[in-house]
Amino acid sequence: MATMKIKKGDTVRVIAGSEAAGGNKVEGKVLSVDVKKHRVVVEGVNKVTKHQKPSMQNQNGGRVEIEAPIDISNVMLVHDGKPTRVGFKIEDGKKVRVAKATGKVIKD
Repeated sequence: MATMKIKKGDTVRVIAGSEAAGGNKVEGKVLSVDVKKHRVVVEGVNKVTKHQKPSMQNQNGGRVEIEAPIDISNVMLVHDGKPTRVGFKIEDGKKVRVAKATGKVIKD
């Protein structure tokens, strides 16, 4: 399986879908990555309302807003304030991510 170009903790910009409609530049931090389904959960993006039954953690239950996953192809990594594609290169015997726009190594 290919290496994922976006990792947990990266800042990404939504480039497609309802969040990007009308030229909005919505950015957020990646909260989780699902490698098998090629989906990411981004902070503050694709919010859905979920109904929860009362439990020990949430005594009242009710409606809770959570972020739902979106396809990884709909986001683009932001490096040095610019959205960029990601490539790979071998440096000192290690595989590192490289920003295509600047050519700089992306620190993990």
